[in-house]
Amino acid sequence: MIFSSIGARALVLGGALLIIVSGCNAAQTASSIPQTAGAQAPVPQWERTRAARPACAKPQPGEAQCYALVLDTKIQPNVSGWAPADFQARYKLPSSSKGSGQIVAIVDAYDNPNVASDLAKYRSQFGLGTANFAKYNQTGQQSNYPEGSVGWGVEIDLDVAMVSASCPLCTIYLIEANSSNSSDLEAAEAEAVSLGAHIVSNSWGCPGSVDCVDPSYFDTPGVEYLASNGDSGSGELSAPAALDTVAAIGGTVLSKSGSQYSEQLWDGSGGGCATTIQKPKWQHDKVCSGRAIGDAAGVAWGVAEYDSYGYGGWFTVGGTSVSSPLLAGVFGLAGNASKQDGGRTFWAKKHHKDLWTLCSGSSCLFKTYTYQGGWGSPDGIGAF
Repeated sequence: MIFSSIGARALVLGGALLIIVSGCNAAQTASSIPQTAGAQAPVPQWERTRAARPACAKPQPGEAQCYALVLDTKIQPNVSGWAPADFQARYKLPSSSKGSGQIVAIVDAYDNPNVASDLAKYRSQFGLGTANFAKYNQTGQQSNYPEGSVGWGVEIDLDVAMVSASCPLCTIYLIEANSSNSSDLEAAEAEAVSLGAHIVSNSWGCPGSVDCVDPSYFDTPGVEYLASNGDSGSGELSAPAALDTVAAIGGTVLSKSGSQYSEQLWDGSGGGCATTIQKPKWQHDKVCSGRAIGDAAGVAWGVAEYDSYGYGGWFTVGGTSVSSPLLAGVFGLAGNASKQDGGRTFWAKKHHKDLWTLCSGSSCLFKTYTYQGGWGSPDGIGAF
């Protein structure tokens, strides 16, 4: 695999049950600036240079936005982008032997009618075997799906592919909400739990809002919830990632030289200090008086995706929509989601040795932490 980058832009050439509800460098020291609700976030490079575009339209009040970004709209006959083997190697994942019996749920809005066949294409391309996959509407029916959406269809395909990439033996449930309204997404969230999800990943949020969803839909004991931090840069606050019962997942840029991988923080990753949310007891920092949004991170740029519904082939994607389901699969590999509580596990000092550090020196808020990348990306499954 060949990797090239210009600034923060990267171009790559080349059954556990998981339910998904559909290092810093000097140039990225903005991540070290404490942010509070209402603070102006720096405009990330992808937006300044138009290196990508959001898959989903800008939401209306009361609606959530998917956080998938489309990097390359030129559909390729050959696969381009980071693949499961890259994630598994970088993160030292036991993907071929663990995860069976874990349920990961993905909650998304609207329908992708081709998701099953697109997932089969992705898994066949990368030798992941046949998926243990099921699709439901927000009331738990395997029929009467909502209307289709090309933008959310990209998100849906991305989510199920990323769970497959890290945990191919996981069972994947997709719950499609009737719309991107908070009430519909909450109904789908509840249905994921009713169906038996151990892990629920949310690659969407309400940009700029920490209270657009009811916290009671994200606090079921024994269920591990994850959500994307958002793609608008340091200081962006977004629910459900802001909730203290949810692991807030930021993004990184992956690179490779020979057989060695490395990562740095992706400047598009959201995260910040939510002063209006009571600080969790397991967060011991003195930087943020409220909930420090950002617990861990994963790859969020230059990733291969296959989508036949709206794009008709292979292309590359980015956004924290990549990292949340990818790490949800890692929780599936660890197999102890029932013992977790949002992002608490990443704040335990004993687990920091099992996370790749994404910052150093003055670019860290404290020790090896940043809002955008949390305590780092997986170095095995010990922190999960």
